[in-house]
Amino acid sequence: MNVLETEISDLLIFEPKVFGDDRGFFMESFNQKVFEEAVGRKVDFVQDNHSKSVKAVLRGLHLQVPPFAQAKLVRCIVGEVFDVAVDVRKNSQTFGKWVGVNLSADNKRQFWIPEGFAHGFLVLSETAEFVYKTTNYYSPKHERSVLWCDPDINILWPNLEQDFILSDKDRLGVEIKAL
Repeated sequence: MNVLETEISDLLIFEPKVFGDDRGFFMESFNQKVFEEAVGRKVDFVQDNHSKSVKAVLRGLHLQVPPFAQAKLVRCIVGEVFDVAVDVRKNSQTFGKWVGVNLSADNKRQFWIPEGFAHGFLVLSETAEFVYKTTNYYSPKHERSVLWCDPDINILWPNLEQDFILSDKDRLGVEIKAL
């Protein structure tokens, strides 16, 4: 497994070694030891989530605040998404900065998003199935949504010429300075 660093040191991309032949492929999608060595701490995942979305759906930017803060290990198993993590840790040197990465069934990449980051993705393919592991349980009272188009963050979403499909929650997200 290759571990790629990003512009924000806490955000990591995992690229599996894929062995393919005329039958298909095999890959190790998760290895606790390799993962914990890369992130530098013990991580216990407690929940797996799976969503399916159509092209132009934008989900996010979501986070949970303490005591239900979540870290996530995310990947796209069908189709392709543009996945984004935004640093919302008030005392961080990278507060308000973001990293975006294309995740797809083809590249099989996974993106590690620690606690203290808002997360979202835009579906680029006709459909996409997105799966992720979390380190804490979902708590509606502790969920927050950051506005996907916050000008202070200035995420360079692909396909800005099209209308994105948003939930009411995501349409009504708050700017990062209001967190």
